[in-house]
Amino acid sequence: MSKSNNNVIPENLQESEVSQECKDLIATLPMEKAWFSKHFHQYQGFWFFSRQLEGLLSCQKHFNALNSDILIVTTPKSGTTWLKAWTFALLNRKKYPKIFQNHPLLNENPHFLVPFLEVNLCDDKTTLNSLPSPRLFATHLPYVSLPQSVINSDYASTSSLEDSFKKFCNGVSICGPFWDHVLGYWKKSLEQPEKIMFMRYEEMKKSPSIVLKELARFIGCPFSKEEEDEGAIDDILKLCSFKNLSNLEVNKKGKLPSGIENRAFFRCGEIGDSKNYLTAEMIEQLDTITEEKLGQYGFRF
Repeated sequence: MSKSNNNVIPENLQESEVSQECKDLIATLPMEKAWFSKHFHQYQGFWFFSRQLEGLLSCQKHFNALNSDILIVTTPKSGTTWLKAWTFALLNRKKYPKIFQNHPLLNENPHFLVPFLEVNLCDDKTTLNSLPSPRLFATHLPYVSLPQSVINSDYASTSSLEDSFKKFCNGVSICGPFWDHVLGYWKKSLEQPEKIMFMRYEEMKKSPSIVLKELARFIGCPFSKEEEDEGAIDDILKLCSFKNLSNLEVNKKGKLPSGIENRAFFRCGEIGDSKNYLTAEMIEQLDTITEEKLGQYGFRF
């Protein structure tokens, strides 16, 4: 039974084969039953799977940020795949001018092209050192758990829906509590707007051209008037659209090195889809918690 269950759990969420250092730490941490793996462990105020925790420790210990690095930070299932595609396409638009002929996004999943810091990346010094500048990474880690070199850098399931919902509201979710995760980066974005650009999925959906141009300026590769006149913005939006990426063969089949299937990152891509899964009472509860947690800081979705 145990072996069978393990087979359906993505490799990066399995609890086997973690280091002794990680096991020793886990023994001291609060624990809750998880949705996809066996357990969540609370570390630095947030909840992680065992393998996540191992990657986090490695990341904190070994990752040395460069001032030119660009880090995409999201909470899980908040538009990560789309934002990775946008940013990769922005940074590499001169390298791949014939965007619909030879672009890597046509043949590789965005998560392969933009690796997560906490998924065994920091143990691979060869890969890290070979990445061209600016290096582009992603993470789900809360601000407090980022490697110190990032903070100090100077760059500009088996559970029921009801049970999982209850845990989420209580803060027990991947890299949760969700509200504390959001609030940590929101506050820092107000303090250091030149270093942290805070983005909302709803804004990306509502005004993609405007947000893409803002993102291009923020990461240091603004569109020229010539590029805009030639339709470069529309080309990137089309390349990175949910419809295009989700229909590519590479995103329908195959898995990432973590064991997660590529297709798992393309679910719906629409705002308000929660109403098809959550009751009116559940949605009201989430809205109430969000207002209580974030409203006092002037944050609104």
